[in-house]
Amino acid sequence: MASGRGVTVVRTSSPVLVGRGMELEVLLRTVTNGSTVVLIEGEAGVGKTRLVHELLAQPRLASLRPMVGHCQQLREPFPFGAVIEALRSLAGLPVPELSPVAGALRPLLPELADLLPPPPVPIGDPHAERHRTLRAARELMGAIGPALLVVEDLQWADDSTRQMLRFVMGDPPPDLSVMVTYRREDLAGQPPLGTAYRPPDRVSSVVLQLEPLDVAGVGELAAAILAEDSVSDDLAARLHERTAGIPFVVEELLRTWRTGAAAGAYRRTDRAFDDVRVPVLLRDAMADRLAGLPAPTRRLVHAAAVLGVPSRVEQLTAVAGTDSATAWGALTQAAESGVLFETEPARYGFRHTLARQAVYDTLSGPVRQDLHAAAIGALERLDPPPLVQLAEHSRNAGRTADWLRYGERAADLATAVGDPSAATGMLQRLVAEPDLTGPDVDRLAVKLGNVAYTGLDQHDPVATLERLLNDRRLATAARGEVRLLLGLLLVRQKGGIEAARAEIRRAVADLSERPDLAAKGVALLGTPFIGSAPFTEQRVLLAETERRLARCEDPELRISLLANLLGSRLHVGDPTVQAELLTLPQTAEDAGERRQLARARCNLADACTSVGHFAQAREFLATGTQLAASAGSPFVISTARSTQVRLDWYTGAWSGLADRAHRLLADYRDLLPVASELSLVLGLLAVSRGEWPAAETHFTHTGIEAPDDAISPIVIGGFAGLAWMRLSQNDAGGAAQAAEEGIAVLRRKGVWTWSADLAPVAVRTLLAAGRTDEARAFVEELADGMADRDAPLAHAALLVCRGELAEADGALTAAVGHFGAAQAAYGQLPAPYLAALAAERVTLGRLALGDAGANDELAALADVFEALSATRDAARCRHDLRSHGGSTPSRRGRRGYGGALSPREQDVARLASRGLTNRQIADVLFLSPRTVEQHVAKVLRKLGVRSRSDIAGLP
Repeated sequence: MASGRGVTVVRTSSPVLVGRGMELEVLLRTVTNGSTVVLIEGEAGVGKTRLVHELLAQPRLASLRPMVGHCQQLREPFPFGAVIEALRSLAGLPVPELSPVAGALRPLLPELADLLPPPPVPIGDPHAERHRTLRAARELMGAIGPALLVVEDLQWADDSTRQMLRFVMGDPPPDLSVMVTYRREDLAGQPPLGTAYRPPDRVSSVVLQLEPLDVAGVGELAAAILAEDSVSDDLAARLHERTAGIPFVVEELLRTWRTGAAAGAYRRTDRAFDDVRVPVLLRDAMADRLAGLPAPTRRLVHAAAVLGVPSRVEQLTAVAGTDSATAWGALTQAAESGVLFETEPARYGFRHTLARQAVYDTLSGPVRQDLHAAAIGALERLDPPPLVQLAEHSRNAGRTADWLRYGERAADLATAVGDPSAATGMLQRLVAEPDLTGPDVDRLAVKLGNVAYTGLDQHDPVATLERLLNDRRLATAARGEVRLLLGLLLVRQKGGIEAARAEIRRAVADLSERPDLAAKGVALLGTPFIGSAPFTEQRVLLAETERRLARCEDPELRISLLANLLGSRLHVGDPTVQAELLTLPQTAEDAGERRQLARARCNLADACTSVGHFAQAREFLATGTQLAASAGSPFVISTARSTQVRLDWYTGAWSGLADRAHRLLADYRDLLPVASELSLVLGLLAVSRGEWPAAETHFTHTGIEAPDDAISPIVIGGFAGLAWMRLSQNDAGGAAQAAEEGIAVLRRKGVWTWSADLAPVAVRTLLAAGRTDEARAFVEELADGMADRDAPLAHAALLVCRGELAEADGALTAAVGHFGAAQAAYGQLPAPYLAALAAERVTLGRLALGDAGANDELAALADVFEALSATRDAARCRHDLRSHGGSTPSRRGRRGYGGALSPREQDVARLASRGLTNRQIADVLFLSPRTVEQHVAKVLRKLGVRSRSDIAGLP
């Protein structure tokens, strides 16, 4: 029991845990086993909190230091709220010496000022500072271990809390267990942590799905609550029928039933529940219980139901409209009757939101409005005022002006503290208000679009914006701006690009009174990589943008237009654009200008990556990401991260690249530009390792199934990767089809600088099919398109194409020369993998010319590919070396591996774990099926598993 100033909370639920023995034992075995992660899922009232409390009370957990935080439904914007609440419990406890980075928590945890180092010097980069805070929290949790962090009701968590939990759970300290509870039904289809989560291999993990009790469980629970040895099967069945087996509803119903017994109505009959209506029943049950309480107590309980969150006595008193002495007496009665509980120190509320809702539903409309109005008066006096709660109370009190005022302030605050999800959710509800004036609709609709465009939000606002476009209150100029923002959001969605372009065209027509915004629309339509419009059409729009830019005096708009113009010109290889890049400022004081400058630099980084200016790309990424973080532009950061992944693929920074790309894909799966670029890189990595099923899946998500609704350079790369995979599988027909579809996109766009990935494999495929004239015509077409273009990557690819043609003509010396020039060109970028592929062609050409000394170079190339983890390429080189009479040196300095897997066995095991058959593995590694079969048998024996399906966890 808990108490506070004369209030005693009596526990009236089941004295024993019922129906959860197996789950409790699983949790006990898990959380006492070092670093662990536990997710407990279940609907409201199913017993998640009770299970957690029972776990924390177990003697076997005495050595673990518990830290418990709760997410609130009506949360105020506060970074990392539930985790910070949990860490407050460490106040006064001894903590080992912490590193200076732990001081980043000090502003958030003044209660731990004596434990934490001084705050570190500000970095000036919000993204980096937030990451430092995450590191600080992880260090503190690790320092006080062994410990158990519990966060309840994760479905109500803010984005920052989810981010911190993902950070900690992604690599928990050795002595920390993390447990979260949540309701799946309140997550709106989203993963509980905001993105897909997969614990590290070293971490034990459990996902518990708590289901309602069956009839036997309900009977056992009823017997425990009623202090009976048992109840009849019929009564248990009737109770289960009325409560659906939800333990909380069972407890509430039985508590009401037992209260009636005190007045002589307690009957142990099979029809005992006929007078109680359930499961909406909980409202009626609460009404019956409240009816037996004095009027002041009922009024206080009603006030608690209206406030909606655990509240102090002073707030309950003010809302109930009573004096302090009466309030304390009423609170005592409410607590003793099990209606209200001290859920937090000195704060009182309901044990469960179902109980609160049940009481709230018993109130008539006028009474609710009166209490909500009183709540506004009580909460307005707080410093700072809880804006979200004030907005909700204003809406329920029928005060539209106040609902609008507080709601908009809450959205603005959420935006300012980096919680765009809360801001978007609030703005969506505000614009749904039917009594808004036209100017209010204009302002809120535009604000909603801007917040959604700047951030990465769970609350998809597209449907809301589409509805607003049909709202007659929306002014023409505001409608044009909303259309423009809607178009920008549609570009991010799979299958949305053509619809986006249509909306942007309509927006330009609506924005005749706003030439500044119309210019942004024109610039977007002229961006070459969005959609399938030919560049000949887009060039006209870019010229129009240039004219509008010349007349533009607004600094933010100028940078916005330059972001599109300069990026587009870099993409198409304009040789004059380099000098104009100097016109971009390095930074800006205004936040809006910084956001546009960040977008401009990240756009330029993307263009530089596509055409082969890799050093410039890195520079633009570094400055652009820093600006985006300081200006609060998470979408720009997401695009920068995917560009960085593709840049790392080109430049050979492959160590850990696949894992990084997978993590980012989990975070940004719903963002078409980001997800398709990450999928392209993952597909290319998979091809280099011979992982055909994974590669095909990834290439499918680059946009090849709907190239008109894709990011053009990415979908061209997707067709190139698919063609190369088919060629590697000796599927000439499939390779030709993929290459032809890629060429069709390239020709339709007319941006030949995007040919770097596609051209070499397309020419090789055409030649393999005996279509020499087509190959030759394509190369000449490519050369004409690239004649005056600044695109080093595509020019290097053109050299490879000329080498392919020369080799097909039997001019081996000329072919070696072209391939050698390509190798040098790739090396200067640098693009080491592509350079190694060109070097392989040089070496094979020399061997064909009778240069036996090239054998050593082929062996060295195998090592280069091996260092990149390009298993398929390394195996091909070793196969060619054997074919030319060379010997393949051991990949390890000794022949005996004992119980460890040899390098070849590791390759076989990895491919087997990816679902490849023995014959497919043999084709990838240039081995015989019999040899692969022997390797698989050794792998199974060494790993101690029975079947290939048990092989997992190999990189």
